[in-house]
Amino acid sequence: MNAMAKAPLLPWAPEKSGEGASAAASASVPPPARPGPLGTLLLPARLAWRQLRAERARLFSAMAGVMFAAVLVFMQLGFRSALFDSATRLLANMQAELFLMNPLTTASFRPEPLPRIRAHQALALPEVAQAVPVYLAQTTWRNPETGARRAIQMIGFDVEAGAMHFAGLDSITPALRRVDAVGFDERSRPEFGNVARLFAERGPFDVQVGNRMVQVAGLVSIGPSFGADGNLVMSEVNFRRMIRERQASNTDLVAIRLQPGTDVAAAQQRLREILPPDVVVLTHAQLVAHERNYWETATPIGFIFAFGSVMGLIVGMVIVYQILFSDIANHLREYATLKAIGYSNFYLARVVMAAALILAVIGFLPGAALCIWLYDMVAGATFLPLAMTLERAVLVFGLIFAMCSAAGLLAMRKLRDASPADMF
Repeated sequence: MNAMAKAPLLPWAPEKSGEGASAAASASVPPPARPGPLGTLLLPARLAWRQLRAERARLFSAMAGVMFAAVLVFMQLGFRSALFDSATRLLANMQAELFLMNPLTTASFRPEPLPRIRAHQALALPEVAQAVPVYLAQTTWRNPETGARRAIQMIGFDVEAGAMHFAGLDSITPALRRVDAVGFDERSRPEFGNVARLFAERGPFDVQVGNRMVQVAGLVSIGPSFGADGNLVMSEVNFRRMIRERQASNTDLVAIRLQPGTDVAAAQQRLREILPPDVVVLTHAQLVAHERNYWETATPIGFIFAFGSVMGLIVGMVIVYQILFSDIANHLREYATLKAIGYSNFYLARVVMAAALILAVIGFLPGAALCIWLYDMVAGATFLPLAMTLERAVLVFGLIFAMCSAAGLLAMRKLRDASPADMF
């Protein structure tokens, strides 16, 4: 009996381990502080990352899906922006504050005739320093190397008025005053021939434009667009020599340069008051916006690029949804265990959304890096102004994050099945 009384206590006895005293002492200790906002975000993100990292093959599949969506959206938005930038590049290089245009003109590559007398009427205002008629037309260019013909844009204007600001124009202005002299756009498509090399080897040389032989007197830099693959600049007189069917009393556009310090809005209003209704008065920004609006609304190209971006996002969302849904289904018992020990549905939802954010980041970064290389390659092949911009990168990341978030919200419905009572 004494031996039994002196038997050692059980290993878990409070008398030996002191748990009773510690429990009593802990009763007076305040509960631990709740995690701050940063901890509220980092703890679910850490759990989400460990879940994603546990199955590398599934993680790489999700990265590939997000990367595919990012690349597709980047390329569609890049092509759309290049379309608008190239279509308005010619107008953007004009150095005037106001412009006169026929109200029926929808795009610069097919202008409606405007009475040239409107330019002289605009000079009646003391605020107007210059009114420069601009002529636009398309004709054919015969490749000096192969003899093949190709449509080219012709731009005629007073080369000494300063209404245009093309790279290289100032250096060849004296040469453009010669009879049948033109300036060739060195950034034109290669189908026109290697004119820059020929000019460097021969100097000024003759080439057939339309039905007339002209002389390439120099090179300018403009760039092709969706409306024209190449450009020729020339004086107003040479333009009339080449396009004889045009009436001398008509022009296509009038660039109005104002006196320094003139209020552009006030001058625009006064011109609208004195000119008849067969002409519209536009600022430089309004002229560029008018051209951009044509390509965006009057052609299916803008819609096609936007539709392609939406389709890329939908495909990426389906891929991310499948990955997140499968991940939740495979870890349903673990989620049920977390619920059983006190974690709320809101915490588990943050885990899923953190996984969506992680997939958005790790898929977007390589996609953006790949698109920078693709932009350079496509720009070199098409001569379109394709370049990565910060605004576009932020926009695409926002779209990718919204895509992954939408997939995460759809996948969270599976968390309702994580009931501890059903799992154990």
